[in-house]
This record gives sequence, C-alpha cells and structure tokens, in this order.
Amino acid sequence: MKNKDGIHIYDNRDLEGIKRACDIASETLDMIDNLIEPGITTLSLDKQCHDFILSRNATPATLGYRGYPRSCCISLNHVVCHGIPGDKKLKNGDILNVDVTCILDGWYGDTSRMFVVGDISLKAKRLIEITHDSLLIGIEKALPGNTFGDIGAAIQTFVEKNKMSVVKDFCGHGIGSEFHQPPNVLHYGKKSSGPKLEPGMCFTIEPMVNIGRPETKILSDNWTAVTRDKSLSAQFEHTIFINEKGNQILTKSKKNKFLPF
Repeated sequence: MKNKDGIHIYDNRDLEGIKRACDIASETLDMIDNLIEPGITTLSLDKQCHDFILSRNATPATLGYRGYPRSCCISLNHVVCHGIPGDKKLKNGDILNVDVTCILDGWYGDTSRMFVVGDISLKAKRLIEITHDSLLIGIEKALPGNTFGDIGAAIQTFVEKNKMSVVKDFCGHGIGSEFHQPPNVLHYGKKSSGPKLEPGMCFTIEPMVNIGRPETKILSDNWTAVTRDKSLSAQFEHTIFINEKGNQILTKSKKNKFLPF
C-alpha cells in the first residue's frame, strides 16, 4: 500500500521480512570488522562480504545493480560513497565506510558504518564521531507526525555547528520490497517541510559528512564519488521502521560494533 505521497506503508508481516534482511546486512558488517587490517585489499573484503551473504541464503543487492560490479561499496578516506572494491591495500591511518545491502525472500536491508585501520588522526576520529552522532540525532526526529524536513534540519544543524559540512548530492531512501523507493531522505533542509512520517514507513537515514566543503564529483568509473577538495568524508547508515510510538532501528549491530572505537 502507498500513501498520498507515493510512499510505501508496510504492515507487521512485511516488517518481519525486512528485519531478517537487515539482520544479515548488519551481521555482515560485524563479520568484516575482524578482517580490517593493514595490507588487506578492499576486493578481498568484498569477497568476504559476498561469501557471508550467500552463506545466509541472501543475495548482495549491489552486485549487478545498474551495472555495479561488486557485492558492497567500500569508500576510503576522501571517497564519499559508492567506492568500488579493488586491489588497493589498506594502510595504517585509513578510514573507510563499508555499505552492504542484502536481499532475502524479496526483502531488502541496507546499512553502512565506518571502520578504521590502525591509528587514525584526531581529526578523522572527530569526523567519525560527528557523523555517527548526526545519524542518531536524525533518527531521534523520525517520529510519527514529524516531517522528513525535521530529520534533515536536525542533521544539518548539528553537523554545521561542529564546523563540518553535509553532502547534499546523495540522500537516504525508502526501502523494503525494492532497493530504492520514495521518499528521498535528505540530510539537510527546513523544519516542518516535506511529507509527514506515518507508521509503516521504512527508509534509510545515511548522512555523509565532510571535514571540508560539501561538494562532490564522480570519477571516470561513473560510480565513485569523492570530495572535490579531497577532504576526509564519513558516513553511517541505518534502516529504520516507523511505528505508532516512534521508530525501530532494524540494522543495529548485535555485537555493539557500530562505532569503530
């Protein structure tokens, strides 16, 4: 069922299916945490994610999606999102986002989080903390009767108060029976703007935050988005479900590993 804004409204049976897919996505990131170390390639991490997802009788949603060649996205340092895993080896001081979406029995679950390699700089640590906290602040505003603008405004205000910038070229999205559905979930905006949140909505909130300016550019592979000023970027993502009382985070880490330190 869709509401007047064209946004899918799911019931509790649907929620059970979405939650199972979300569990696998989150467990994939819990698994990969133990493998991140200097010298490992991002392609090797992608294979580990791929094999783990298949072992859970699920499918990696990104593999073949609009021609994307890998089973997850791995975005390193100044890569904002959609980094394609390859032969690059991780080194001490790197920060990276791993983004996984799983399909199980026709339902989709999507999550990403930051990881660190060895000892990172204080500014990288602060970027990761601010990005993580901005996601939680956005989720706090994801309540029935609030608007999507309330979510974006809360994230933008917090990030800019901390002298960082919100990427505006990419956004969260509705999810459930499809990978990407309405609405677009902006991480900036004005309070009380946009559609109102209703019980049964399911979507991702996934703020991307840059230490420097917010502008991005797409590399020649037509996927990898980087900061134009080559400043560090970070991202965290949860899939959430709106219920009568508030919301439910569907992609929590069962090992409490969402923040990397």
